[in-house]
Amino acid sequence: MSWRTELLLSLILLSTVQLEAKNVLLLLADDGGFEMGAYRNRIVQTPFLDALAKESLIFNNAYASVSSCSPSRAAILTGMPEHQNGQYGLHNGVHNFNSLPKVRSISSILGKAGIRTGLIGKKHVGPNEAYRFDYERTEEEYPINQVGRNITQIKLFVREFLQQSTSNSNESFFLMVSFHDPHRCGRITPQYGSFCERWGSGEEGMGLIPDWHPIYYVWDEIDLPYYVPDTQPARYDLAAQYTTISRLDQGVGLVLKELRDAGLEDSTLVVYTSDNGPPLPAARTNLYDPGMAEPMFLRSPNKAARRNEVTYSMTSHLDLVPTILEWFNLTHPQPNLLTGRSLLPLLFHEPSNQLDDAVFASQSFHEITMTYPMRAIRTKRYKLIHNLNYQLPFPIDQDFYVSPTFQDILNRTLTKQPVPWYKTLHTYYTRPEWELYDLKMDPTESRNLFGKSSMKGTFEELSGRLQKWLELTDDPFRCAPDGVLQDTGEYLNNPTCLPLGH
Repeated sequence: MSWRTELLLSLILLSTVQLEAKNVLLLLADDGGFEMGAYRNRIVQTPFLDALAKESLIFNNAYASVSSCSPSRAAILTGMPEHQNGQYGLHNGVHNFNSLPKVRSISSILGKAGIRTGLIGKKHVGPNEAYRFDYERTEEEYPINQVGRNITQIKLFVREFLQQSTSNSNESFFLMVSFHDPHRCGRITPQYGSFCERWGSGEEGMGLIPDWHPIYYVWDEIDLPYYVPDTQPARYDLAAQYTTISRLDQGVGLVLKELRDAGLEDSTLVVYTSDNGPPLPAARTNLYDPGMAEPMFLRSPNKAARRNEVTYSMTSHLDLVPTILEWFNLTHPQPNLLTGRSLLPLLFHEPSNQLDDAVFASQSFHEITMTYPMRAIRTKRYKLIHNLNYQLPFPIDQDFYVSPTFQDILNRTLTKQPVPWYKTLHTYYTRPEWELYDLKMDPTESRNLFGKSSMKGTFEELSGRLQKWLELTDDPFRCAPDGVLQDTGEYLNNPTCLPLGH
């Protein structure tokens, strides 16, 4: 079969999907990684996520466009990176970051098209005008654990939303269920455990989540990922995380059962992913792969769609808005603002010749004090990271700082004890302006190839592609650190980077 015939077949099948399309269910984990059987973790028990994977297209190259909670959620909901939508850092408390006033999220676009929208769980973005849903049960109205970790309450909210949606049989919906697991909670509520693994467990004083059947893990049997030090505190930390991942998994199972019981499974596109990587060293707040590589499943009700198959196509969270819009047969009011592409064709056809495909990432803050802007491009073979504030030490967020894993790294370093880790605290803090990695030969991103004569051509190609993306998405940081952007007055129609002379 020729590629033209394959493409035509994919388009025919896709048009069939669009005729049947009615609803979208987006399931979002909070700081979740690849801790599940579907991604070959042999310890953690995730039967419901594994079952969803068997019914879905499984993504092996899906990436967040930013490794921070609020910015990632804003990017998922707008299809624009954080420097373009304006949600540079955390929305809550003293951080107080918000998207730009004119930004329109997917909930706004769908709402104007007559599609009912709902958000259950963690919202963590603003302003409300940009991210308003018809049905909201979030931390703005309820305690975050009740809407994000109490899977019985989440189940009941989902049931309520679906009942209201089915009262009008012709009403399509977009529902986002945003879990708070497996986010840390040791800094704010340490009595519940470092990952809130005790909360709702039925232990004395911990309350009870009726639908949750806690699973506990033996710390010395866990297979540690390469970026976590092999110490007892880190192993205890991951054992606690695994318990909350099992709670997340059971919550996913409850939500999918509600969808099935409502008779909506055969008309709903289901997406599962996480906002960013886990709250562990080199992961969340980093643009190394542990921070930006994400699980992703896409389950279509179309019987011809790929199931229990893997796609290796380079995929970004910025692709979700185009995917959802195409599912509903809608267009973005300002399509030139989007750099992502619909994932729906992947449901029927794996494209060939993807070696040059790339995803991009942009991070500026996390907490208000974490001023460390980074920009990155990742292909299947290489990654280039530009650290704009490389003269400063890499910052540590408050949740991670008090974690057993980081405290052990810190105490061992201060007392000059060996740290069984692939980095030192000094190399973790101190980063060069440019980091270039050959991911085929160096999947742990340990050997920086920037400056090597043999990599000059690769660097020039990647840095050029990255700069074009930054210009296309109007990044105000795109001239840093060696220049200043002039884009008003005589430069209004010709934005220019002018040198600083240092």
